Amino acid sequence: MSRAPNILWICTDQQRWDTLSFLGHAGAHTPAIDALAAKGVAFDRAYCQSPICTPSRASFLTGKYPIAHQVQRNGNTGFREDLTLVPRVFADAGYHTGLIGKFHLSRANRVVEKRPANDGYHEFYWSHHPDPDWPQGHDYQDWLAQKGVDAEAIYDRGRVYGPGVDADVHQTTWAGERAKDFMARNRETPWFLSINLFDPHPPFDPPADYLARFNPEEMPDAIFAPSDLEHQKRMAPVDQQARVAVDPRPGAVRGDPDRGPGATHDTPPTDYDARYIRACYHAMIALIDDMVADLMATLEETGQAQDTIVLFMSDHGEMLGDHGLIYKGCRFYEGLTRVPMIFSWPGHFREGVVSEALAELVDIPQTLLEAAGIAEPTGMQGRSLVPLLSGAAPLDTHKPYVLCEYFDALMIPDGNGTRASMYFDGRYKLNVYHGLDLGELFDLQEDPSEFNDLWSDPAHAEIKCKLLARHFDAMMLVSDAGPERTAGY
Repeated sequence: MSRAPNILWICTDQQRWDTLSFLGHAGAHTPAIDALAAKGVAFDRAYCQSPICTPSRASFLTGKYPIAHQVQRNGNTGFREDLTLVPRVFADAGYHTGLIGKFHLSRANRVVEKRPANDGYHEFYWSHHPDPDWPQGHDYQDWLAQKGVDAEAIYDRGRVYGPGVDADVHQTTWAGERAKDFMARNRETPWFLSINLFDPHPPFDPPADYLARFNPEEMPDAIFAPSDLEHQKRMAPVDQQARVAVDPRPGAVRGDPDRGPGATHDTPPTDYDARYIRACYHAMIALIDDMVADLMATLEETGQAQDTIVLFMSDHGEMLGDHGLIYKGCRFYEGLTRVPMIFSWPGHFREGVVSEALAELVDIPQTLLEAAGIAEPTGMQGRSLVPLLSGAAPLDTHKPYVLCEYFDALMIPDGNGTRASMYFDGRYKLNVYHGLDLGELFDLQEDPSEFNDLWSDPAHAEIKCKLLARHFDAMMLVSDAGPERTAGY
């Protein structure tokens, strides 16, 4: 190899792990992502470090857990300037770097996001979400204007689900065009490109022709049992957002997708048509899949396919009606914490295999840096996946447990700033809602749908105590020691 590999990093927003057709999940249709997996390694048990955007992104861009980087909320005034971001490390190593789409390390609500002074991106095509909330600095809106399209006219902020804008003017299409241009330019140096899509984040509004490909009646049911309604009532202290628990079975609720004044894409419905929403969700992912196909074709056409590491993943999942809940936030169910993650580098990584190893998004920085031959900065807390990817380590062994957490995750009037954490060892998932005398314990080997909460079960008291001790140890070990020590005192 004459030079270091390019990095093509595709990050979707709010995409569950069970949305890829090659893994056999009903309702999914992702031929391009399937083809990418056939040339690489797919992780079927990859977990995010927080069930909301900013803390999760801060983790996979710094290689630190939320308890260490302390960026726990969305909507912050700015991002910590003392934290080193992955693109900065690649830029310092001689890479030409670019970002397309979201960044979301700080507030992006009706303002242009404030960039960290040293984020490392040479090219920055920012669009947090497609709605025209910003008169300047919104690259997607500028792209629409160049096409003679009035963004205000094509976006309906009052709709939670249903047909959206046409594919040719969609934000995902804009991101793909920007990316193809970036990749096709001739450069003497390797490049690092982050494509941070907004979809399949709500509103669930795919182009009408994509939605027509997915029959709501053929969508899988949400994971739900009548006992979920009582369970969510017990968890009310941590579920203060408007998404009340409802029965999502077909016919049980059929919400009006048109919302009243003041509704936004972050305003969840109190009732909804779960199967229709799932059709919309998969249609949004199908548009993303077509973008992936275009990007892979561009790599082939420009002769860069063998020299480019491709990473496809998402920042966190989506409840989609499971357990009577919708959207993201203050819980740790599989639909929310387990995400897709695929690495491909032909000739260097294993090809066409699925790993059942426990892995985390916090592992991404060290993985990319080791693969590119770049020394990692001090303080990263993940573990490189390169030995597993390259065949030097067993395919299904990486970590003994994974962690997820949140603290004051949602901006809720009179909210209590709940702090919670998850410890999952591959069988038992222990969730602690700190200071509330609330918790959950699920045995996913016997109960993969997480219906049977064993927290108060006397027969599981001993294992619960052991898991609490392991959970406490794990969180303390990643709490970070602060600035580098250079002397004895």
